[in-house]
Amino acid sequence: MDEIITIILPLLIGWSADMLLGDPQWLPHPIIGFGKIISWGERKLNHKNKRKLKGALFSLLLIALTFGITYIFILFLNRIHLYLGTLISSIIVFYCLAGKTLITEVKNTFLAVNESLEFGRIHVSRIVGRDTSQLNEQQIKTAALETLSENLSDGVIAPLFWYMLLGVPGMLAYKMINTLDSMIGYKNERYKEFGCWAARIDDVVNYIPSRLTSFMMVIVSGKLSVFSFIRKYSRQHASPNSGYPEAALAGILNCQFGGPNIYFGKIVDKPYIGDNPKILTMQDMKTAISINHRSEALMVFLVIGFSLILQSIIKLLF
Repeated sequence: MDEIITIILPLLIGWSADMLLGDPQWLPHPIIGFGKIISWGERKLNHKNKRKLKGALFSLLLIALTFGITYIFILFLNRIHLYLGTLISSIIVFYCLAGKTLITEVKNTFLAVNESLEFGRIHVSRIVGRDTSQLNEQQIKTAALETLSENLSDGVIAPLFWYMLLGVPGMLAYKMINTLDSMIGYKNERYKEFGCWAARIDDVVNYIPSRLTSFMMVIVSGKLSVFSFIRKYSRQHASPNSGYPEAALAGILNCQFGGPNIYFGKIVDKPYIGDNPKILTMQDMKTAISINHRSEALMVFLVIGFSLILQSIIKLLF
């Protein structure tokens, strides 16, 4: 019974809350706190000599502290009252998932670009890192769907995967890793040494989740032939992980992702994923969102099943 209260109940409450609420702007978010800590540390440490070492120690320390403090805090709350720990765990799960917000942004981007090209550029600039000022309608829609597929992995499946293995502390530690990578994991002059370890750690912790994401996307779509498409195109991406969910969605929609884009004032000629440059439609957006919803649900069932089986095995052994 305890495992249902401490593991399954927070998962269902937190996931349901994310599906309903997303990330309300009026609600303070712990990831903003992570960002402020990372910015402070980067300003203090990212200069002079031994930047790679300082960046490595800084990243590892933040990840370890996030896991350790969360573990002790939840343990303390559970000892006060099991339902108090469950409540706080549910809130943390809610904060760690980012499915609803991205889906809403993608919907709004497609609606905006149908109204005007400028509105579409403004909306998509909120969810992508590339320069959107010169994007055409097709490029705007492509950017939105690429981001949606990546976010399914980074924002939902990966946090749930680490929740499955290491509970709430592992889930929150993953979000710290993801935030470190998004802030200092760039290969430019400023961050290439200091953020090197942050980027590498992010690659490692997303290795299995990214591939699991693409697998589940194909399963829920029912288009098993897309597996061969993923094998062909998943390694076209510069990231060792992002190519998998992107290739899965491109294969399901029978469209083309990738191509040249402008990042930080420079043209980056990304390889194409897929060879069918079809015009993306509202129906493609609806299909992509449906794939996201069903993949999330499948992952939640997987976490619940894994937790129940693991607890049964522990009881048999001990």
